[in-house]
Amino acid sequence: MKVLSTKDNLQVLHEDNHIIVVNKRAGDIVQGDKTGDTPLSEVVKSYLKEKYNKPGNVYLGVVHRLDRPTTGIVVFARTSKALPRLNKLFAEKKAKKTYWAIVKNHPSNTTDRLVHWLKKNPKNNKSTAFKSEVEGSKKAILSYTVLKQLDNYVLLEVNLETGRHHQIRSQLSSIGSPIKGDLKYGFDRSNKDASIHLHSRVLEFEHPVKKEMISITAPLPKDPIWDACEN
Repeated sequence: MKVLSTKDNLQVLHEDNHIIVVNKRAGDIVQGDKTGDTPLSEVVKSYLKEKYNKPGNVYLGVVHRLDRPTTGIVVFARTSKALPRLNKLFAEKKAKKTYWAIVKNHPSNTTDRLVHWLKKNPKNNKSTAFKSEVEGSKKAILSYTVLKQLDNYVLLEVNLETGRHHQIRSQLSSIGSPIKGDLKYGFDRSNKDASIHLHSRVLEFEHPVKKEMISITAPLPKDPIWDACEN
């Protein structure tokens, strides 16, 4: 869980000539959208420009995204050589993503593999989980394990087999275990900072150029409930 540097609220977890990996905060958007808020990609560009005293534009490729209220690992490509290779690696599900989620209710099973069909509604930016295929739906698969029983919540470790819109949020909600703070998917109240307790904890993948395996763990956000997960 080594943090290379923390500057202007940017926490860098790994950095080399071809990639940079950061620990996203709740509320950050990875790429620009209609809100006009400064995206994480631009913050990373500014960091690189200043650190290496680069004239002109800084190259940075967006490889994948996390939902705005979610925290944790985000990978960017620093070269045009690395970007298509990373895109291919993520598209082919060769990057192993492990999330931690704090949920309201203990699931029926301590460990399980969930298979649903998710259908996205663009109007409310929400995905609904169905037990069988419906028109316009996509198959979604994840596995979870209960890691810890907290005072009022439960900590789950989640491994994704597919990467669908709001997949973890929708699937956990459908089994009666909505994520803390996630009003959209059935939790009864929001978190004060508009976050949800879903964190991209570990990412393992092959370096796009060096071809060596990389494993990155993102430190948890600082709040009493996340703190309880590590105590």
